This record gives sequence, C-alpha cells and structure tokens, in this order.
Amino acid sequence: MSTQGPEMEIVHLLRAVTVELGLHSSRFAARNGMHPTDVRALIALMDAARAGQEMTAGRLGSVLGLNSAGTTAVIDRLEGAGHVRRTRGRQDRRKVVVEVDERAVELGWAFFGPLIQRAVELLRGYDERERLAIRGFLEGMREAAAEAR
Repeated sequence: MSTQGPEMEIVHLLRAVTVELGLHSSRFAARNGMHPTDVRALIALMDAARAGQEMTAGRLGSVLGLNSAGTTAVIDRLEGAGHVRRTRGRQDRRKVVVEVDERAVELGWAFFGPLIQRAVELLRGYDERERLAIRGFLEGMREAAAEAR
C-alpha cells in the first residue's frame, strides 16, 4: 500500500483532525472535572435526543463499549454533577432512560460552540455537491471505524 499520493494526504489530515478534536474534548473534560468517557456519554445522549430516541443505561453502555458496572458509574458521576437525569420512558413508563440536562448542553455550547461555528462557516464555503461529497466521505469513514470495532 502506498503511503504517498493525494488520498493518503487526506487520510493523514483526517488523523490529525481526529487527534486535535480528541485533545479539545480532553481539555473540556479536564476543565469540568469529567472523565473523557463522561464526555463521550454526553455526546451519545445528545445524539440520541437529536434523533428522537430514548437512551437506556444498557444502550448507552453498548454505545460506549462499557459493562453494566462501568455504565452505572458513568451515569452516577454525570447525575451527581447535574449533567444528566434518570427519567421514565415516554412510551414504556417501566423503562428508565437517561437524559442530558439543559445545563450540560449550555456548558458544552460555551466550550465547543466556537469550534462548531467555525466548522459551519467552513462548510458554507462549499457548494451543495461538495458538501454531499464531504458528508459521504465522513459517513463512510464513520461506518469503517464502527466496523473495525
């Protein structure tokens, strides 16, 4: 496999972006007394909420790759800090779901908002066809990384 060429340049750039985003997320965790897994949990919970899906502890553990005890520890930490709450399911009241508290969303926006806004501004510089290509590439990479688990 060649380590040269425009494709590999993009792969290396993607790796560098991934490292920088990971460092940015770690700074957020450190500044807010969180474990990096706590930040990943909040992201997973916000993604589920945005998709209109309820997140049980079991599902969260699966997304994070944690066992039951590890998942409970993450939820307990986040709940203790006021970042999440356990509630009853909308459809099935017997089910306990985990939701992000609005204060955690505001905390995240205060830190990540400038970076998100910069990404939006960069994307506005591309036409619809180019944005579709970027989306397709990123979706393909996400799927490839998920398959590699």
